Amino acid sequence: MPINIFEKFKLPVRYHVFFWLGYFLLNFIRWGSYFNDYWYSLKSNLVEFSLHIPITYFVIYYLIPKYLLKRKYLIFFFWLLSSLLLLYILRTGLNYVLVSKNIWPEADGIQNAFTFNHIIAVTLGEVYVISLVSAIKLTHDWISEKRKNDELQKIQLRTELDFLKSQIQPHFFFNTLNNLYALVIEKSPNASDVVLKLSEIMQYVLYEVKESEISLLKEINYIYSYLELEKLRYGNKISANLEITGDIDDIKIPPLLFLPFIENCFKHGSKNNKNIKVDISFEIKGNFLFFTVENSFQALEEKIIKHGIGIENVKRRLQLLFKNAYTLETNSNNNKFKVFLKIPIHEN
Repeated sequence: MPINIFEKFKLPVRYHVFFWLGYFLLNFIRWGSYFNDYWYSLKSNLVEFSLHIPITYFVIYYLIPKYLLKRKYLIFFFWLLSSLLLLYILRTGLNYVLVSKNIWPEADGIQNAFTFNHIIAVTLGEVYVISLVSAIKLTHDWISEKRKNDELQKIQLRTELDFLKSQIQPHFFFNTLNNLYALVIEKSPNASDVVLKLSEIMQYVLYEVKESEISLLKEINYIYSYLELEKLRYGNKISANLEITGDIDDIKIPPLLFLPFIENCFKHGSKNNKNIKVDISFEIKGNFLFFTVENSFQALEEKIIKHGIGIENVKRRLQLLFKNAYTLETNSNNNKFKVFLKIPIHEN
């Protein structure tokens, strides 16, 4: 991803122009109305804003990042006070020469320049402008930084989700190829059918699950193909039932979310040479999908069933995708292991 992805968070020049023009217009109308002299207001504001703008940008783009944010407070205040003093001299002189001999018309009577009260009044007025613009700048920077962090979190989340999803594929294919190898060694007539069914599943996994969400109907068809593949491996030892309740036509879900739970039902069947009974159900209720899978197992297998690589993978994906908006429960009773999963859904 290009490094300049966050260029869009910088404030365009036109917004600076709009701000200063708006601020200038406000001051022009305000003091023109106050003195009932818009020509005077225009001239004085032209002088003042020609000084407001450079000192403000000097403070917020140089002094604050170079000294204040680095906790060099004495140097910061030294340059700030020096800048304000220079600005006072320039502003007073330019106003006297270009605008009016009365350098402080807001005060009662004729006032002289370089008096304590006049210096304080001009300085506080400039500090007000600098503080206002600095507050706007810092607020914008905070919002931009938050957006950057949100973007980075999204990128990190998507990267981790893609990695977790990619882990499911080799994990599944490795197990299936091992079983295919066993069938070939046994010269089973089902070996060729397994290869055909596996190629169908590979096409789905490699080409159709690249999106963040896919059709629930496609995912169920994929699970059905997987069940057919397991039946080819185990023959009559498998009894599998898949039940669907509700309208699933337009439902979208994250891909490869249910397979690890179903795969665990068959993982140790060949080793123990026992009958395997699997009941799978999908039910739509309101804005939630309820998924359950129940299978028979031997007591010694329970720890393996609960802590397989694929299961830990799915748990992490669920946490990243749904945070606290999902429910995952597992329990075992009477040599039956059951998984219950509830996730929020939305229609296409």
